[in-house]
Amino acid sequence: MKKNMGSLDKGIRLILAVVLVVFYFTGIITGTWGIIALAVAAIFALTSLVSFCPLYVLVGINTCKKN
Repeated sequence: MKKNMGSLDKGIRLILAVVLVVFYFTGIITGTWGIIALAVAAIFALTSLVSFCPLYVLVGINTCKKN
């Protein structure tokens, strides 16, 4: 699993994950949309921590800096 996410991309995803979780637990997003928001937040957090996004492979995107 080759890394394909740069640090800016990882940071943005982590911030969005935190925002979605906060929105859920403060009641701004509720019901089905809340569950979807939590799932998206979990995916964003996981992909940020491992620096790999499977969707990027399918689309051919790589935001990781070249060596």
